[in-house]
Amino acid sequence: MISRRNFLGAASVAAATGFLLQSQNSVHAQEQGVARTFPSELYKARIAAAPTDEICAAWKASGFDGMEVTNWNIPIAEARTNRQIAEKHGIHVHSVMRGWTNFNQPNNYDADVESVKTALRIASAYGADGILLVPARIGGGGMRMPDPWAFEIDFDPQTLNINTVAEGDNAPYADYIAAHNVATESSIRAIESLIPTAAKEGVRILIENVWNNLWSTPKFFAAFCKYFDHPWVGCYFDLGNHTRYARCEEWIKELGNSMVKLHIKGYKVDEVQGRLGGGPGNWSRIDQASIDWKSVRQLLAEKRYNGWLTIEEGNPANDNELYSRILDEIIAM
Repeated sequence: MISRRNFLGAASVAAATGFLLQSQNSVHAQEQGVARTFPSELYKARIAAAPTDEICAAWKASGFDGMEVTNWNIPIAEARTNRQIAEKHGIHVHSVMRGWTNFNQPNNYDADVESVKTALRIASAYGADGILLVPARIGGGGMRMPDPWAFEIDFDPQTLNINTVAEGDNAPYADYIAAHNVATESSIRAIESLIPTAAKEGVRILIENVWNNLWSTPKFFAAFCKYFDHPWVGCYFDLGNHTRYARCEEWIKELGNSMVKLHIKGYKVDEVQGRLGGGPGNWSRIDQASIDWKSVRQLLAEKRYNGWLTIEEGNPANDNELYSRILDEIIAM
């Protein structure tokens, strides 16, 4: 296994760190002449399979400057051509969504590691500086676990192995705890093996949690993202996905400067069954969510987050002006 602290020697780490300090996000913002009104800068993006003239023209006209693409398994030449289409309209492809992998399943491990290498190369061809990766998922088959808002996880900060997941008797959760520890170990092994490719391509591996029943508290997810202690690994955090687990502000405080990119969507906690720290609910429009956006915006400024705010809801074919306005209102709070 590759050492997290000695990887590639001091020269490579210094180069990677310099890359992060002068990120493509900030460079792009300067090129676009974005006004600096906050100690942090947020730039608007949407998600599409790939750039087209029609999509890019419509998004640019509505005030978007960025795109996250989902087509990661394509020829490099195609990605380079698509990049030219986006840049012709002033749209920057900032991220490639590799999405779900199954590093915890031995039969999928090798193929999934190779697929992430492909995504990193495609992201580089696009001029993106990150890929979104969900390393694993567990659950199903009658596996018992606490409700999302009831997790009280005790874990070893050195190994990230779980001891308990809730107050009281944890015997009913034994299978979940065992599966979680396997998923954590295999995800760490896979991500560390991918760092050389990330460094070579100049693209960061950004870990996202998407209701995959792993690292389900702010402190635990932050510990996982920070475990690698490496400039080519960070967090892609979704402002909305984790509202049923805990308040959005709690996640931001714990994740801190490990946040490299942000998704944004709405989640509304049920007013009867819910509670301040999370609870059952359903998806909602961003501006109707159980999220104090003013507080979130101020906290992002406090943490000096600079980067993309990418919408993951709505229909990018016909609601661009609506969501551009909603994001403008949040950014200006």
